[in-house]
Amino acid sequence: MWGIELRDKSEISLARQIFLTLKQRILAGQIAQGEALPSTRELAKGVGVSRNTVSEAYDMLWTEGFIVSRQGAPSRVAEGLQITSGNAAPNPERTKEPTPILWDFKTGQPDLSLFPRQLWSQMIGQAASHLSVRQLAYSSPRGYWPLCEEIAHWLLRSRSMEVDPEDIFITSGATQALHLLVDLLYREGHAFALESPSHQGIRTVIGDRGYPLHWMPVDNQGADISTLRDQNVAAVYVTPSHQFPLGGILPAGRRAALIRLAMANDFYVIEDDYDSEFRYAVAPVSPIYSMDSSRVIYVGTFSKTLFPALRLGFAILPKPLQARWKHHRMYMDVQNPILEQIALAEFLYKRKMDKHVQRMRRVYGEKRNVLLRSVERSFGSSVQPWGDVSGLHVALQFSGMEFGESFIRACREAGIRIASVSQYCSIPGDHQDKLLLGYGHLGHGQIEKGIEALHEFIARGVEGI
Repeated sequence: MWGIELRDKSEISLARQIFLTLKQRILAGQIAQGEALPSTRELAKGVGVSRNTVSEAYDMLWTEGFIVSRQGAPSRVAEGLQITSGNAAPNPERTKEPTPILWDFKTGQPDLSLFPRQLWSQMIGQAASHLSVRQLAYSSPRGYWPLCEEIAHWLLRSRSMEVDPEDIFITSGATQALHLLVDLLYREGHAFALESPSHQGIRTVIGDRGYPLHWMPVDNQGADISTLRDQNVAAVYVTPSHQFPLGGILPAGRRAALIRLAMANDFYVIEDDYDSEFRYAVAPVSPIYSMDSSRVIYVGTFSKTLFPALRLGFAILPKPLQARWKHHRMYMDVQNPILEQIALAEFLYKRKMDKHVQRMRRVYGEKRNVLLRSVERSFGSSVQPWGDVSGLHVALQFSGMEFGESFIRACREAGIRIASVSQYCSIPGDHQDKLLLGYGHLGHGQIEKGIEALHEFIARGVEGI
């Protein structure tokens, strides 16, 4: 009756099922405005429920303004409620099922199978069991103070950075830090300077706001700082210790020049140090922050060292920016979840981070060697890797070849997920002879078979190369 079909075993009460059905039919115009509803006795008999159940459903409709009632008269549908047509929507065309990804060279993916989950679960449990009433309340937008202290100790051990914990602010990963910084640093008539190629995330954050961009070309030593001269710059974003995606290290001369320009022209440098823990030749590269902390904002994340779903990162801010940062963060989301911050502070304090990073550095170094050996075995010496011996991806240059969008799509249809470096460039066509392969999340056999599949695919001469 009236299109009402009740489910006895549903977690939704019978009265609410009746209410929802009538509400949907009214909004769709299937029950017209002004139309009288059956009496509670009649509808109860028609759908096989008690009269009280129907009365409760009608009360819900009346409370929310879907029906009007007068003493001695039937309840009627209120006016002006139809939203959608009562006609059934046509079935959408079935879309083609995507080809399963067999060989996934996506970048930025750590090997999550080796994360010490049991230990982490214990630390989360301990954090929950020892929470004080005060820790259940709102806290400072700075973040959990003991975590700030432990990050400072960790940076000293891993990067030889001397950092005041007062300057450390916890974030929901590096992405939130970049969102805050872009709004914090923007000045009318001044552009944000980015590397080209660069990570699409920072380009999107700035582009979505309509802020102007200035591009710094990248060579095998990182960004060309000389392009900043005579430019009105709001801030410069760089990945100096392992340029993304080409992998170069910004040399000391360019770093010093960048700092001098920042001082002379009153702008800040945003240093994104996203995966420099994983350097396989010698110790991690010293950050620009170590050269001058007054003009550099250092952004770090635990997404690559631990796991992406943790959503914990940090920014080290010069004093003049801290009050405005706190204001922006307070009215964005106030703070990060406390349990994860407590557990991470303990993870750092007990040197579990040191042990985990040491292990993963060895594991990723072996994977990189497997990938490069596989490339040489399949392609010979004509394919050259770019960048420093670090990170979770490698850029490969295929001399004399071009990889356009059609090639990337064709790879995907063949079950190979891969990216071209040109996808990350500001100028179409730049670096079209280079492919980008992530390997951190892959096993040795997956890497070897994936490279073989890529070689076979390229050898077939797919249109678009």
